[in-house]
Formats: sequence, structure tokens, C-alpha cells
Amino acid sequence: MDAETQFLPGGSDEAPKALNNSSYIYLYNMKNAHSPTLDSVKMVEKTIKKYSQEYGKYQLWKRLPKKMMYQTFQEIIKYLEESGKIYIDKRDGIVMWTYDPKTVRRLISQGLVVR
Repeated sequence: MDAETQFLPGGSDEAPKALNNSSYIYLYNMKNAHSPTLDSVKMVEKTIKKYSQEYGKYQLWKRLPKKMMYQTFQEIIKYLEESGKIYIDKRDGIVMWTYDPKTVRRLISQGLVVR
């Protein structure tokens, strides 16, 4: 087995197919997707709790303790809004923290009907 074929899967004599430009660009874009880490989600949650009902998305992004790409910040905001942890006012764009499990448990124990 020569040096070129020993690294091919299964020791095949066939050379791998070359990637064309569109395949390469697609793979490059997939690699650079803005996937937030758990630490960055927690950092955004903490910032929103601290400044709840005071600022919009852009102002909150500027007040994060660590720098983060705005696209990643938007992905986190989208997740938090879909999961019901935040509400973004349609008129002013103000972000409000709405997730409060202790209060919800207390209200349920007092007879709140949850549909």
C-alpha cells in the first residue's frame, strides 16, 4: 500500500471526489452557525433579569458583561421568547423577564386554574 492510498477509507485505490465551490461554501457556513453555549445563555438570562422592563434587545446586548456576536444574542433571545421566559413588548421593544416558577407554584396552590 503506497502513501497516498493508506489514508483513504478502506485503503481504497480511488481518490476522493473533490469538493466543488458551492459544497465548500455550504460546509463553511454550517461550521460558522451561531450556536450559543450554555454559559452564554445563562449570561443573557442574568442580564435580562437585571434589566427587565428597562431596555430593548440592542441595549441589553450592549450591557452584556462579555462580548458576544449580535447574531448569537438574537438566537438566544429567540429561544427565550419561544420557551416563555421573556416577553418583548410589541410597541416599545422592551424585553421583560416573565419566568418565575416560585410564583406560579404559589398561585397554583392557591387555586389558579392552568389551561
